[in-house]
Amino acid sequence: MAKKSAIEKNLNRNKLIKKNQSKRLKLKNICLDKNISMEERFDAQIKLAQCTRNGAKVRYRNRCQITGRPRGYYRRFKMSRIALRELALSGQIPGMVKSSW
Repeated sequence: MAKKSAIEKNLNRNKLIKKNQSKRLKLKNICLDKNISMEERFDAQIKLAQCTRNGAKVRYRNRCQITGRPRGYYRRFKMSRIALRELALSGQIPGMVKSSW
């Protein structure tokens, strides 16, 4: 089980990402637009740098919904490999069976 503080920190990052997403996207588009003057693009870049770091999409970490484990994460199931295996072996995931050959 992951530390509760790490899980909460990640949830707060997700809230910040959703809150600042449109603002950051606007500023990024201004920075990349070659038709806008250099000064305006530079101002947009400075404003983007002044935004909170945790509002960036890159800072979010995928974590297991059950245990909070950050590694060995399966996006399709939104859980770690360990939690997935335990649920599969107990028969709680329909259609998933242990393979053998």
